Amino acid sequence: MKAPTQIPKAYLDWAATAPLHPAARTAMADAASKLESGAYANPSSVHAPGRAARRALNAARETIAAFLRVPADALIFTSGGTEALALALNGADARERLLGTTEHPAVLEAAPGAIRIPVDREGRAQLPEIPAGALVAIQHANNETGVVQDMARIAEAVHAAGARLLADCVQSAGKLPIPPADFVAVSGHKLGGPAGIGALVVRCKDGFRPVQRGGGQEQGWRGGTENLLGAIGWAAALELWNAEFPARAAALQQRLETAAVEVGARVNGAGAPRLPTISSLHLPGVPAATQLMQLDMAGIAVSQGSACSSGTLKSSPTLEAMGLLEAAGQSLRISTGWRTTEAEIDKFLEAYAPLARKARSAA
Repeated sequence: MKAPTQIPKAYLDWAATAPLHPAARTAMADAASKLESGAYANPSSVHAPGRAARRALNAARETIAAFLRVPADALIFTSGGTEALALALNGADARERLLGTTEHPAVLEAAPGAIRIPVDREGRAQLPEIPAGALVAIQHANNETGVVQDMARIAEAVHAAGARLLADCVQSAGKLPIPPADFVAVSGHKLGGPAGIGALVVRCKDGFRPVQRGGGQEQGWRGGTENLLGAIGWAAALELWNAEFPARAAALQQRLETAAVEVGARVNGAGAPRLPTISSLHLPGVPAATQLMQLDMAGIAVSQGSACSSGTLKSSPTLEAMGLLEAAGQSLRISTGWRTTEAEIDKFLEAYAPLARKARSAA
C-alpha cells in the first residue's frame, strides 16, 4: 500500500520552488483539454489548430513580458532559468566572461573558465576592472542569502566599460523591478507557474546567436517545440500576482529573524540589502544536516541552500565565498512566498528554538 503524502506543517522553501498557483492549474487544464480535443496543436503548424495554439502562446508571451515590463519580442521562451542563463552565457559574443563567486551553479557550470568576481562578507560584489567586450553575469538577488546587488551601479560600470550585463533574476522577479541589464533570466516555477518554462530577455540581439538550433521556433533563437501549457500556466499565475506580498513578507522576515537571533542564530548577509523572502540563518555548533533532519521530522520544509545540487548536503560555496567558513556548514535557508502565514513562521520557530537551546547547553 502506498504511504500517504505528508503535507508539511510549514512550507518555507519557496526559493526552491513556489507552489503552483491555482490560476495556473486551471489555465493549463483548459489548454490541455483543447490539445486533447484537437482545438490546439503544435504552435508551429500552419493549420487552424496550430494557429490557435500560436495565438495562445503569443498571448502568454505578451502577459509575461508586460509583467516584466519588457518588449514581448525581447522574450525568448526556454525550459527554465538554467537554460536561459546558459543561452546568454554561450550565445553572447564576449571576449571575456566575468561571474560573481556567489552565482547559482547554473551560471558557474555554464562558464567554468570565467573570471570570478569576489564578494565581501555581506555578499556584495566587488567589481574589478571590466574589459571591453566582456559579458558580466551577476545575480540580482542571491538564491541562498537573499542579498540584493546594486544592479543600477553595476550596469553603469559594465556599460561604461563597453561590456554587457547578464542579470540572473530568477529569485528577484516579481519582488524587485527588472534591472537595466542586456540579458535577463527568469523562471516560471518561482512565480507560481509550472516547472519546465522560463525565459531569457534579450534587449538587443546584435552579437547574439542561438545555441540550441532546430526548427526555427522562437524566431530562430531557440529550437524545439515550445512548452505551450507551461507558458499559458505561467501567464495565468502572473495575471493574478499579488504585488503587495513583498511588504507582508518583510514583516514575516522580521518576525522570523528577530526570534531566531534571540535564541542564538546569526543572519548571514544581514548588513546588505536583502529580499524580504529569503533568510539565511547560522546556528553555531549545529550542522545543517542535523537541523534539516529535525525540522523535517517536525513537518517543517526548509533547505540548506540551492536546490540544484542533486539533493546533496554539503558546505555552502556561497557562504564560503563570503568568508563565512563556519557558517557554511551550519546554516539553513528559510524562504517564504505569497501564501506564507504567521502560523507557519511560528511553527518553524517552535521547532527551531529547541535546536538552539541544545546548541547553547553543549557549548
